Amino acid sequence: MKWCWVFLGVFASLGTLCWGEKGLEIPEYDGKDRVHELSAKNYKSIMKKYDVMVLYYHKNVDGNRSAMKQLQIEEIALELAAQVLDDFDDEDIGFGLVDEKKDAAVAKKLGEHDRNIAGKLRVFGSMQIYEIPLFPTFLTAFLYAVIEDPVEIIGNDRELKGFYNMDEVIRLVGYFKSERSSHFTEYNDAAEEFHPFVKFYATFDPKIAKKLKLKINEVDFYEPFMDEPMPIPGKPYIESEIVEFIEQHDRPTLRKLEPYSMYEIWEDDIDGEHIVAFAEEDDPDGFEFLEILKEVARDNTDNPNLSIIWIDPDNFPLLVPYWEKTFRIDLSSPQIGVVDVEDADSVWMEMDDDEDMPTADELEKWIEDVLSGKIDPDDDDDDDEDDEDDDDDDDDDDDDDDDDDDEDDDDDDDDDDDDDDDDDDEDDDDDDDDDDDDDDDDDDDDDDDDDDDNE
Repeated sequence: MKWCWVFLGVFASLGTLCWGEKGLEIPEYDGKDRVHELSAKNYKSIMKKYDVMVLYYHKNVDGNRSAMKQLQIEEIALELAAQVLDDFDDEDIGFGLVDEKKDAAVAKKLGEHDRNIAGKLRVFGSMQIYEIPLFPTFLTAFLYAVIEDPVEIIGNDRELKGFYNMDEVIRLVGYFKSERSSHFTEYNDAAEEFHPFVKFYATFDPKIAKKLKLKINEVDFYEPFMDEPMPIPGKPYIESEIVEFIEQHDRPTLRKLEPYSMYEIWEDDIDGEHIVAFAEEDDPDGFEFLEILKEVARDNTDNPNLSIIWIDPDNFPLLVPYWEKTFRIDLSSPQIGVVDVEDADSVWMEMDDDEDMPTADELEKWIEDVLSGKIDPDDDDDDDEDDEDDDDDDDDDDDDDDDDDDEDDDDDDDDDDDDDDDDDDEDDDDDDDDDDDDDDDDDDDDDDDDDDDNE
């Protein structure tokens, strides 16, 4: 079951609020049409107008009132994002709708006809094509990130502090002589391959490089939540060497689920399963549990079979009821479990809300049981099958009982019929005897009458 697609929903209400204070105003949709309806005839001319094009492939809604209303809400969400970005000076960003049925030729022309694209939001940038969820607030931030330079330059201590605070994402940092350096050009080209999902930083300042413990033309790779970086071997590098290293290390031991990365992360399962941890970072228990997770991740960072997905429920308030219902858990407290990515079967570690969080050793032992197969969400399938078998056996027993009852009833009915037949025969015999007696009496009377006449 691909439950992660539930992220697409109704978000147009984000554009209906407006606070009275200047500087705290949330934009309202002004009613102007900025979203294009693309067809085979106009898509080329429209897409040429923009540096970045956002296309929403939607299902055909003809004759379906509910689907039409949903599409209207989604279109307003896109209109709001287009309105916010309308006055952006550096890049022109366009938005378009593509009907999967009526405008299938457009998808074919764009090379996406062989993909399941209905309900997908695709961003066509100058270097990459991205797939992201339809969150208006997130969409605008994501588009701002797309049009930024793929490498951010660290030029002072404040920017260095900001780099260290970005510990939730994969990031790289390199030290180069200048922007004109051929080695920096290779680094920048590699950054374009992963932009904006992997953060690339660089410095040209020897003092900053010293604090980062970098030598000239050297690049360090930082895994999320890890204290120490991994130097990429073999400096100076060409683009393909940097790309290859990232691809070999793009599954962190502990990674945070973000709206922009949820599709990519959920599809990157291990043997069809994910270890998922829910914890609110701003909650005391959630923070404590997250620190324990980080400790376990750091101790097991060399295990290629371990990757834990951390989800902060505060980042996805609309999905909390869905997750609680699907996984049968209470997200008001931290949870960790193993989830089957196809049918969402899951097994969750037992934790008492009234007691302390599990220790790192206890959590590590539970994870070892998951990795060894002792804890397996597919075991629920066996239980379900057993329940079904029991139900079938009960049904068979009931059927047998019913058959026995029917046979008994039939026997009783046959006996009753036989008794009735016997009674009827006896009655008939009695009637015949009575008739014979009556006939004899009549004959006797007749004889007596004859005798009297003779006398």
